[in-house]
Parts: sequence; structure tokens; C-alpha cells
Amino acid sequence: MAADRVRDHKGLSAAGRGAKVILDSNFLFVPLRFGVDIFEELVRLLGGIHRCVVPKPVIDELRLLRPEAKPSLKKEIDFALKLTEKCEVLEEELGAGETVDDFLLRSAADRGWLVATNDSDLRRRLRRFGVPVIYLRQRAYLEIDGLA
Repeated sequence: MAADRVRDHKGLSAAGRGAKVILDSNFLFVPLRFGVDIFEELVRLLGGIHRCVVPKPVIDELRLLRPEAKPSLKKEIDFALKLTEKCEVLEEELGAGETVDDFLLRSAADRGWLVATNDSDLRRRLRRFGVPVIYLRQRAYLEIDGLA
């Protein structure tokens, strides 16, 4: 395992404890698609001390996808929106010309927060800027990349 990857909280740096974790829209699909309880896994991974944050643009993105979605995706979107009720909502809007991914990167980098996403392109961008990333590994558990 790479030195900057963590599978559980033993030895987790102080930067990871008490952290806020921004959840990306695709990460909210993990419980229904893969049967992984993301909240329990975050407790395991971060030692139980964290707060989940869902930015308003992520919620807006989910709501925008819903009307044109197939029934199976509508079910996933509804489930994801229900999960957001367990999280803090970051009541900020996208900047001019900003995508949701740009917003996540800016928000996490500015605040020193972690990001939970399964989007490989976004994960690479976040890591280039030194933002720790939580992602689903082997369709079974969460792993963190970038916390030393």
C-alpha cells in the first residue's frame, strides 16, 4: 500500500481527525450501487470524528439529472438526495464559468477539507492540488489517498 493511502484510522494524522468531508454526487450512489454504508465506512476510515458536507451545487446537479433519468437512475438519485439530509449543506453557488468539479476543488483546497468521489479525473485533479481524496476501493470499502 502506498505511504499516503490509509485503509483505517490507526495512525491517521491530526489533519484527518475532525475533518470535514465534501461528498460528490457520484459518491452518494455508492450505498445503493455497491451496498457499502458510506457513513459507517467514513467512521472506520477517519476514526469516527468527521462531518459530511454536501455543496448546494451537488444537490442541484442531482435534481437537474432527475427529470430526464431512467427509472433506475431516478431511484438512485432519490436515494442520494435522501442521504444528503444526513449532511451539512454548503450553501454556496458556483462561480462564473465554474463546473461542479471546479467548485469541489476550490472549496476543498481553500478550506483544507477532504473530498469523497469516485470520479477518476476529479481525483487526479484534487491530488495535484494536495487535496486528500476518499474513494471506493474494490467495490467493498473506502480508502483515502493523500493524508500523511
